[in-house]
Amino acid sequence: MADAPAPSPSPARRAWLRFKRNRLGSWSLAAFCALVLLSLCAEVISNDKPLVVRYDGHWYFPLVQTYPEKVFGGDFNTETDYLDPFIRQQFSQPGQTGNWAIYPPNPYGAKTINYFAKAPNPAPPSADNWLGTDDRGRDLLAQLIYGFRISVLFALALTAVGVLLGVAAGAVQGFFGGKTDLAFQRFIEIWGSMPELYLLIIFSAVLAPSIGLLLVLLSLFGWMGLSDYVRAEFLRNRQLDYVKGARALGVPNRQIIWRHILPNSLTPVVTFLPFRMSAAILALTSLDFLGLGVPPGTPSLGELLSQGKNNIDAWWISLSTFGVLVLTLLLLTFMGDALRDALDPRKADR
Repeated sequence: MADAPAPSPSPARRAWLRFKRNRLGSWSLAAFCALVLLSLCAEVISNDKPLVVRYDGHWYFPLVQTYPEKVFGGDFNTETDYLDPFIRQQFSQPGQTGNWAIYPPNPYGAKTINYFAKAPNPAPPSADNWLGTDDRGRDLLAQLIYGFRISVLFALALTAVGVLLGVAAGAVQGFFGGKTDLAFQRFIEIWGSMPELYLLIIFSAVLAPSIGLLLVLLSLFGWMGLSDYVRAEFLRNRQLDYVKGARALGVPNRQIIWRHILPNSLTPVVTFLPFRMSAAILALTSLDFLGLGVPPGTPSLGELLSQGKNNIDAWWISLSTFGVLVLTLLLLTFMGDALRDALDPRKADR
């Protein structure tokens, strides 16, 4: 008896297999995910507080609890400065069972100022600061790790909000058409003509700068580009036979949109996700460079670029920040190209 033929993979499975065959895209996805996971563990990788301390027979965990200096033989009740040479010497002296501390690989946090640096700020790369320091004495590697995390998380949030608003607006326009579509189109034309940069300047002058405010303001304008593609897909798919059959059977419009048309209209949405993330990272970096982005003191790639512009001799600031930005945008671009090829029906046929 002949064996039954193996079932053909689903369209999503075939698209994933085509994506995996693109070596550059698949490796870029793996590298980007690894960088994001490392940045999410930034407190363990780069921090001015030890991970574990063993002192006079007791265990201490500075990452989760604050200890005064007197606990470790100091003279003050203020929070311990674990970069102080005296405190480090206390951890290396033998006690009841031996004193020791395990520091992160990079013993500097996002806001740590190295008051014990041997060179004036901004200091060039050295054994203490692998990528040097900025003009305030903060470790540049720690700034890049935390700044990359903020940029990626902000880009993910802005992309998610923009996709939700864009898909909803495009679905309503494309499915109902007629006067609803015309009204939305006129609204988009008026809303898109508003000066976005001027609004950001006004709101930053009136309200205290914050990441949440920046996310809201950019989300108000970031959905319009995607809604046009979703609208076009809905206008095309609503004329197909399976949609007409569902209407003839009395299926409600909500179910037709959600179960029938939307799954077949998500190709442009998925394809543009990496490129929208790239645009969000560039937008945040540009606004931070202009001083309109995150609150002062927050790790930011744009602020580092501004410092590099103001300190031309400190080449390590501009070079390292530019390298992180270029690497991030290249990975997202390669992922977007591979995803676009994987979802291209013409290449799928070949």
